[in-house]
Parts: sequence; C-alpha cells; structure tokens
Amino acid sequence: MLPPILDSALEVLWVLLPAYLASAFATLPRGRGPPMDFGRSLASDQRRVLGSSKTWSGFLCGSLLALPFGLLEAWLILLAPPHLQLVPRFASSVLAAVPVISLITFGAMSGDALGSFLKRRAGLESGARGLLIDQLPFVLLPIALGLLLYPTLFWGTFGSWMALLWLLVFTLGLHLTFNWVGFHAGLKKVPW
Repeated sequence: MLPPILDSALEVLWVLLPAYLASAFATLPRGRGPPMDFGRSLASDQRRVLGSSKTWSGFLCGSLLALPFGLLEAWLILLAPPHLQLVPRFASSVLAAVPVISLITFGAMSGDALGSFLKRRAGLESGARGLLIDQLPFVLLPIALGLLLYPTLFWGTFGSWMALLWLLVFTLGLHLTFNWVGFHAGLKKVPW
C-alpha cells in the first residue's frame, strides 16, 4: 500500500498519460496538413479561429497514436493481480476502455485547440506564449468530460487536493519538458 500522496500521483499520471502522449504525438506532422480552422477568421475580431499551428494532421496523429498506449494501460491493469492494481481501471475490459481512452486522447487534442481559440481571442498570435492557456486546456477538457461521462473513474482520480496538485506538477513539468525536447528535435517552432 502506497502513502496517499504517492497513490494520488500514480493515479493522476496513469489516467492522464494518454493525454500527455497525444499532445507530444501531435507535433510529429510538423505543422503539415490543412489547418483545423481552414484559414478562417471570426467576423467579430478578424483573428483566425485557431491559427495555422493547429492542423488536422496533428489533431488526428496525436489522438490516434496515443490511443494504443491507453489501451495497453487498460490491458496491463486487467492482467495485474488485485493486490498489485495500484491504479484505476479504465473499464471492465480493453474493448470497454476504448470510449474512455478516446475521450482522453481526442479530448486532449480538442482542449489544445480550445487553448488556441482562447489565445486568438486574447490577441495572442499562433506560437506566442500563453501562460497556462498553453498548458492546461488539453488536460482540463478531457477531465471535465470524464467527470460527466465516467464519474466513478474521474472523481475517484481527480477528486482531492492532492490530485489537483499532481495534475499541475505533472502537466506543467511534462509540458515544458516535451516542448523543449520537441523544439530541439525540430518538431516544434517554439520551445513552449
């Protein structure tokens, strides 16, 4: 049995790993492909809806490449003996976990697009640094949807102050790390 703070850390990391991977995999197309907003601007502010850095290829690449990793997690926890199941199950079977993992990966990419939408409304250009808007929407949107659609899993994982602390530590830390690596590997135009 782990101390509660470590148990919470493990659970948060386990559930959000597909979202973190989706965000990292979204950089693989290197911005190629049609932009998600198809170059359109909002009439109200004359700014792009999302910007050129949000492409359908990145959205789909991130979502679909992270999906097998989440399903691997679902399979591994089902194989573990009950006394070693230190993390939550996504569902009762791997097949039943597909909607949950899809919610996490596609939700992460949708949250990332939402962050870009908010940055454009705030007058920030594509690639500009937006403190917390760059880091949080890609995890907050799938968590919010999960709280509504899969409350047992998501309230059980994120329903404590310790979980919220770990959410911030992991998300901010991993986001900065992945972006720094992606920038130096030539996959991202900016290191944030």
